[in-house]
Amino acid sequence: MMCEENQTQVTQIRLLGFQSLSKYKPLLFILLFLSYICILGGNLLIVLLVTIIDHLKIPMFLFLKHLSIVDVLLTTSVIPMMLDIMFLEEGILFLWGCLTQLYIFGIFGCIQCLLIAIMSYDRYLAICHPLRYSSLMSADLCLRLVTGTWILDSVITSSEFLILVQFKFCGLNSINHFFCDFGPIMELATSDTSILMLQDLVVAILMVFFPFVFIIISYFCIFFAILKVSSTYGRRKAFSTCSSHLTTVCAYYGTLIAVYITPSDERSSNTNKYRSLLYLVVTPLMNPIIYSLRNNEIKRAMRKLMSLIFQNGWRR
Repeated sequence: MMCEENQTQVTQIRLLGFQSLSKYKPLLFILLFLSYICILGGNLLIVLLVTIIDHLKIPMFLFLKHLSIVDVLLTTSVIPMMLDIMFLEEGILFLWGCLTQLYIFGIFGCIQCLLIAIMSYDRYLAICHPLRYSSLMSADLCLRLVTGTWILDSVITSSEFLILVQFKFCGLNSINHFFCDFGPIMELATSDTSILMLQDLVVAILMVFFPFVFIIISYFCIFFAILKVSSTYGRRKAFSTCSSHLTTVCAYYGTLIAVYITPSDERSSNTNKYRSLLYLVVTPLMNPIIYSLRNNEIKRAMRKLMSLIFQNGWRR
């Protein structure tokens, strides 16, 4: 589809980045770079531990492994280019590159919601049905849940992308953002976006709202099950098995609400761009910290990994 005679077809997208923070760019660059290194190191360490340490090869940590992989892929799709934009004052992407980044961001963003919901179901079975947990949450079921999550997310996100690539982009090509987010792209499109906006609402309900409701229901059941435990030690031990995941839920959905569930006048303002840093940096950075500090199994696995490294080092 071609543009009208008085309009120029957009082939490149200009990302304006952080032009309003020119005085603080060196400090912001250092903070983001160090955060990205910590995100990579922390999440890849979890992936490594769950892969090689035998006692971590249980459902909860297998789901955590996939969540860590998603965190690494999500941040890698945005942060390196964000750092490049800070050096060059602005970024230039081909339109297809911009749409592809949005597609990748959508896949990894939605799958986080589904994985966190699956992890809440795992905690529900572990606390509410402890005697049947091993038979209910089998290795085969874990594989099917993870595989089904990736397939469902890819199909739904791809359906939106196939509509988006048919849009016309004429005239303006600047985005006051540091990556190709959904809202700014819709503002540039000169085609009728009503169908895609409706579809995006349906996808948000299916992939974000329903998993959130499922998580809330799961934790209501977990809460009442813990209250039925007679001893204080038993209640404390039961709560400790889900405290790390509950902290992850609060961090993830808290940042998601701060970024996307805001009044329309605020969403179109410059502040929403900086709120996105919460979702892209803070949550992926917090997950390894939460599980490293609050989970004894991860601590034990780290000590075991360090002992293996030192033993191999001494042998050489």
